[in-house]
Amino acid sequence: MPAPTIAVATTLKASRLLRRLDAVAARSSALQQSDKVLEMKVIEYIKEDIHTVLAQDPAARSALEIILLYPGVQAVWLHRLAHWLWQRKRSFLGRLISHISRWLTGVEIHPGAKIGRRVFIDHGMGVVLSETAEVGDDVLIYSGVVLGGTSLANVKRHPTIGNNVMIGAGAIVLGPITIGDNAKIGAASVVVRPVPAGATVVGVAAHVVDPSQPTESSRVVRLEGRVRELEQALAALTLTQSLRKESPLICCPN
Repeated sequence: MPAPTIAVATTLKASRLLRRLDAVAARSSALQQSDKVLEMKVIEYIKEDIHTVLAQDPAARSALEIILLYPGVQAVWLHRLAHWLWQRKRSFLGRLISHISRWLTGVEIHPGAKIGRRVFIDHGMGVVLSETAEVGDDVLIYSGVVLGGTSLANVKRHPTIGNNVMIGAGAIVLGPITIGDNAKIGAASVVVRPVPAGATVVGVAAHVVDPSQPTESSRVVRLEGRVRELEQALAALTLTQSLRKESPLICCPN
C-alpha cells in the first residue's frame, strides 16, 4: 500500500477514535451530573422527611432519633430505592428491597407504588401500600392503614391519595378511587367511594360528616349536662318544700 494511502487510513482511524473518546467523555460527564443531581435530591428528601417528623410528632427529639428509631421513615427511604429500581426494570431487586423493608419496619410498600414528598408514616406497623397506589405530598398515615384493591385485573386498581391528607389508624381504602386534597379519613373507616377535597369521612362504609354539625357523642354530652341541671333544680325544689313543711314561719313569715 502506498505511503499516502496508509497515512490517510491512519488519520481516519484516529479521527474515529477521537470521536468515540469524545462521546464517551460526554456520556461520562452527563452521568456524573446526573449522579450529582440524584445525590442532591436524596439529601433534600431526607432533610424534608426529618423536618416533617419534627413538626408533626411531639415525641420526636432529634434527627438522629428519627433516622435510627422511626420505622415509618426508614420504610419510605427504602421504598424510594426500591421504586427507583422498579422504574429501571430491576423488578426483582426492587421486590427484594421491599421485602427486607417489610421485615425491618413492619411496613409493606410495593416498589411500584408512587409516594410523594414529606410523607410521614407514624406508628407504621401493619401499613400496606399496594402496587398501583399513589400517595401525594404531605400525607400523614397512621398504623394499620391499607391501600388495597377490589380487582384482580392488571390495571390501575388501588387508591390515589391527594396532598395533605390524613388517614387514621386502621383505615382501609379500597379500589381505584381518589381521595381529594386536605381530606381526613377517620380511624377504622372503610372507604370504597371517592372522597371530595377537604371532606372528613368516618364509619363502615365511610360517609362524609360535617364538622360544623353536632355529632352523636356531642348530643349525648349535652343531654347528660341538661339532665344534671334538672336533677340539681329538682333537689333544690325538694329541699325548699321540706323546709316549708318543717318550719313554715321561717319560710313564709307574716
